[in-house]
Amino acid sequence: MSRLGNISGKEAVRIFGKIGYFIERQSASHIILQSPGKPVLVIPDHKELAPNLLRSQIKLANLTEDEFLELKRK
Repeated sequence: MSRLGNISGKEAVRIFGKIGYFIERQSASHIILQSPGKPVLVIPDHKELAPNLLRSQIKLANLTEDEFLELKRK
């Protein structure tokens, strides 16, 4: 299993919130996150996110996988 496996959409939103992202709105099952001066992130509100999708959002947020996983542990 990938190191990014088993992370839900709500958990990803919580983790991105630790670096200043906030929920701008929700459109159907997609949560739109914003942070001043940073790219907009779109996180599906699913029980488990696909690792490649999560990787792309982590990269957009200018984080590494290790930094993201460290934020998850805190």
